[in-house]
Amino acid sequence: MSVPFWIHSSVFYQIFPDRFANGNPALNPPNVQPWGSAPTPRGFQGGNLAGIMQRFDYLLDLGVNALYLNPIFLSPSNHRYNTTDYYQIDPKLGTLEDFRSLLDLAHRHGVRVLLDGVFNHCGRGFFAFVDLLENEMDSPYRDWFYVNGFPVDAYGSGEATKYEAWWKFKSLPKFNVTNPRVRRYLLDVARYWMEQGIDGWRLDVPNEIPDRTFWSEFRDVVKSIDSDAYLLGEIWTVDSSWVGEHAFDGLLNYPFRDAVLSFLRGELKASRFARQLGTILGAYPRENGWAHTLPLGSHDTPRLLTVLGEVALVRSAYLLQFFFPGAPSIYYGDEIGLKGGADPGCRGPFPWDRKAWDEELRGHVAGLARLRRSVPALQEGDFLVLWTNDADQSLAFGRRSQAGAAALVLNNSESTVQARVPISAMGWVKGSLLREALGGREVQITGDELVLQLPARSGQILLPA
Repeated sequence: MSVPFWIHSSVFYQIFPDRFANGNPALNPPNVQPWGSAPTPRGFQGGNLAGIMQRFDYLLDLGVNALYLNPIFLSPSNHRYNTTDYYQIDPKLGTLEDFRSLLDLAHRHGVRVLLDGVFNHCGRGFFAFVDLLENEMDSPYRDWFYVNGFPVDAYGSGEATKYEAWWKFKSLPKFNVTNPRVRRYLLDVARYWMEQGIDGWRLDVPNEIPDRTFWSEFRDVVKSIDSDAYLLGEIWTVDSSWVGEHAFDGLLNYPFRDAVLSFLRGELKASRFARQLGTILGAYPRENGWAHTLPLGSHDTPRLLTVLGEVALVRSAYLLQFFFPGAPSIYYGDEIGLKGGADPGCRGPFPWDRKAWDEELRGHVAGLARLRRSVPALQEGDFLVLWTNDADQSLAFGRRSQAGAAALVLNNSESTVQARVPISAMGWVKGSLLREALGGREVQITGDELVLQLPARSGQILLPA
């Protein structure tokens, strides 16, 4: 196996650092917004590394055992995708010692930590781009970027025209990664943070770097330091060319998210939804298909509850996420019903007043996290489509391994339905006793198939009693 041994039992939690928790107000910038303010593209609300450490018990209680942090390096923005210094923790978040303390805390509790690697582009304050602005044609760093003419014109309104930039934003000049000096610099950055003890990288827009051999070299550097480090690529489509020994262990499985949301919103029939999931899984080698992460929301998408509109549908989305092969990824606040539209709305601050939480939804997610981490069939088992009913928009999926089996039955209709599970496909027999994993009720199999009454907009995971 070339993928990390720990990924199958992982439950990720994605944190946008400025918006999760403020554990050290002394780090606040002078113009910090009050916590709870409506998120804006430029405003800071004071989240920092100390806040993550102070709220670590919350993460452990939720059942997560892996963190993915949006960028934490020096940057003038709240999102920090315009890096100024790849070797410095942004002082608004803390110090290198703070980060090491966070890593130590996480590792003592068996929690892995991934950093966001933004290597396609940097910020205008990056030393090489500053030199280019100052010295123009005479800059020794001219070939670190794709320059089309002078003056470079890096500020003011309008799109970047004198140099290539991510989506033509002037604040995001694009690296020329074909330049050996740029390549060496970025690979040294990867090596440095691996040596600090991180457990892998989430790689931002890797498909926009034109030379794919960079990612092969990146993998070699990372794996030479920690062979069990996890490399996660941000690829939004189904594309198996991005996984394997030349690239990443897994991808952010946004096609899974798209299919789940379309089904739950009534845009896909149950049978077509099942086929789409099979197509997604079948596109990849098994070890990589089972090593993707499964996001239902992120800093790039509207909030889950905002998209689905009903808590019942959000609960169903989590059932599908925790049942499907791959590592579930919870976007901070989605588990308590936080709402928000597209960027910047999806980047609101976490409300630490529990009165603002949907406690039942959070309990549902925590129960699924515990289940996922304790049931081997949900980590490594084969994925089976057991039954679909387009008329009632209901279905049954299975996970089966040598260690056991589990079934998910789901009703996405507005009325009670009879869901059916063919027991032979699961290796179960007539007379077997099952239990509802989240509710605890026992179910006896009396025939050649299990028939369950499912209320509207609900689902259940079944395990051997």
